Amino acid sequence: MTEIARSPQVQKGALAVYPSQTPGAQASTIIVFQYNPEQVRRTLADRSPPAPAGKAGAVRQEALRVMGPPVETIGLTVELDAADQLEHPRENQAVAEHGLHPALATLELLMYPPSRDAQRLEDEAKKGKVQVSPADLALVLLVWGRSRVAPVDLTSFSVTEEAFDPRLNPIRAKVELGLRVLTYVELPGASVGRDAFISYQKHKEQLAGLHGQAAGDTSGIRAMLPGGG
Repeated sequence: MTEIARSPQVQKGALAVYPSQTPGAQASTIIVFQYNPEQVRRTLADRSPPAPAGKAGAVRQEALRVMGPPVETIGLTVELDAADQLEHPRENQAVAEHGLHPALATLELLMYPPSRDAQRLEDEAKKGKVQVSPADLALVLLVWGRSRVAPVDLTSFSVTEEAFDPRLNPIRAKVELGLRVLTYVELPGASVGRDAFISYQKHKEQLAGLHGQAAGDTSGIRAMLPGGG
């Protein structure tokens, strides 16, 4: 048995796109990362209620209260390379003709409302509607292993196109994605996104429980805590 045969198959990360948040809806598009990002940067920020003005006692009471889960942001860099597809142009005609434009457009459009919605908004504005209903983006789930499937909002997209074919189509690129995890605070009560977030948080709680079991003897630390006697 060779080293390659013994090595485990690496699961690919992906973005799953849901045009509908109706419970039971299925993803219409799954954007599988060609190469898994080497780093994933995550930041959690407290979601505290605003401090009452001029009431010190109330401020103390509110110190450990929150309005919901923390605001979690995720940053990762996705690398794209058309070299393998260009070696077999007949089997990859879209890449041979357009390079990475289709792949980049698929990621970029996660930040765009559908063009049909843009036309609707223009029509409503022309009719003189004071309140024009905003367009909805598709729901996106970041799939990064079994324990990290989270609904996200794509907040930033930055691409560096590093190589081009003779027709100036990009054939190698790095895309930096900024994502914000959506929670039950932002999502509808009965939706695919809300269910995904609840599952995401429950996985965290299960993993935290496993860490507690492996923490070892904590009796010495507990003895130094208030009431530890």
